[in-house]
Formats: sequence, structure tokens, C-alpha cells
Amino acid sequence: MVNTIKLTFILLTLFVAACTMSSGSSMMTLFDGASMDNWNESGNTVWTFSNGYVDGAGEGGFLVSENTYDDFRMVAEFWVDAPANSGIFIRCPDSENIGAETCYEVNIYDQRPDPTYRTGSIVNFAPPAAQINAAGQWNRYEILAQGSRLQIILNGIETVDINDDSFDSGYIALQYGTGVVRFREVLLEEL
Repeated sequence: MVNTIKLTFILLTLFVAACTMSSGSSMMTLFDGASMDNWNESGNTVWTFSNGYVDGAGEGGFLVSENTYDDFRMVAEFWVDAPANSGIFIRCPDSENIGAETCYEVNIYDQRPDPTYRTGSIVNFAPPAAQINAAGQWNRYEILAQGSRLQIILNGIETVDINDDSFDSGYIALQYGTGVVRFREVLLEEL
């Protein structure tokens, strides 16, 4: 009887470990903070690498994914100073025409003059349910785009959960607008 319980416990432990490993392994690294692999530059931003992250400087611009994505779960880490204006644009149909009118913009802008679409929002679509200041620390966005559902989680707090079918597929773009903007580890799982 004791051996049966031990065997059951061992098998259950192995099963849970296998499930955990398989779910973690489905995330692919889009950006590792060390190279521009998987990305193209757009605009006039100067991107430099330092200490495992990329810094944007100069005039506005984007790092645009080489591939397009439909349904996905994405994790991205970023650091900004208080006046920074940045964002993560998703489902952008045209890699040469990226903006809040042509894509979903998951905003990073604590001091936006109109706070309706500040950090944690999807500009023009959904204000954040919670006001979270991102300046001066590493932050983690979790973005789910599945069918018409868009869910945004910032530092473990859900800020947006809406249904909208304006854009169903496209590029992902990391924006530098103003201030100090840094990105490191960007992971994506296609659904």
C-alpha cells in the first residue's frame, strides 16, 4: 500500500512537471535584449544594447517584428522614466504605417496629457481599469490577443479585457517616442 502511494505521488509529480515544462516551452523568444534578430527598424530611433536591454533614443521610431501574428499571448518587459512616451503595437496590418489608428496600441505613457489612455490602456479602445505608474522600474506586460478578445495585464493587474474586431492580424512593434525607454525579454506564444 505504501509503495502504491509513493508510486502514485511520483507519477503525479512527473505529470505536473511535464505539463509545466511543455507550457513554458511553447513561448518563443522574440527579443532577448541582446540582438535585433526577428526585428526591423522603422523611423529615426537609435537603438543601443546595454546590460541585457535595448535603449531607444533620438527621434521616434519602432522595432517591428519580421513576422505577422494572429492569435497570441505575449510577455514583454520594459523600463521607462516619468515623461516617456512608448507603447507596444499589435496586429499592425502594414509595417510601414504604425499608429494608434492603424493598430492596437498598448500604451506606455504615465504622464499622457489626456490620462484616459495612459499606461495600461489600449489607445482609442479601452482606458485602463487600474492606474499603474510604470516609471522608474522594470514592468511586465502580458498581452492576450485571441479572436476578438484583447486582455492586458500590467505587473499582475488586469487593466483591459475587451472584445473588438478592428484588427485581426499583423506585425508587433515596440515604440520609442520620448524619454528613456528600454525593452528586454519579449516572449510570444502563438495560439
